[in-house]
Amino acid sequence: MAALTTNRLTRNRSGDLREPLVKANAVIFAGAMAAIDASGFAVPAASVAAHRVLGMAERQSDNTGGANGAIRVPVRTGIFQFDNSASADLIGLKDIGQPCYVVDDHTVALTSNSAARPVAGTIFDVDQLGVWVEFS
Repeated sequence: MAALTTNRLTRNRSGDLREPLVKANAVIFAGAMAAIDASGFAVPAASVAAHRVLGMAERQSDNTGGANGAIRVPVRTGIFQFDNSASADLIGLKDIGQPCYVVDDHTVALTSNSAARPVAGTIFDVDQLGVWVEFS
């Protein structure tokens, strides 16, 4: 391509909000971790290795009875607090800076359960109420 010879209107996005298309019959609740499944549609994050976590759903998106892509869900990146797993998968202060893994749409764990769980994000902090997860 040749260099510009006049001004160009270049569209931009902030990078902290995506609005992926929702999978048929999926319900993603506000405050849940949202992921993209192997077909490229948004679903609630789950312990499914093929999922790619995007961030936190800003509002409920109910595609019950809808076709793939009938609606969108706003998903925000940033740092959000989720529930901590239990027992051997409990995340502690020593784990800050490490990846954490999806147990369900509101719980993260320290391990991938032998690669069965997708990466949720990076452990930013841990307190008595849960794990602060950074999504980028």
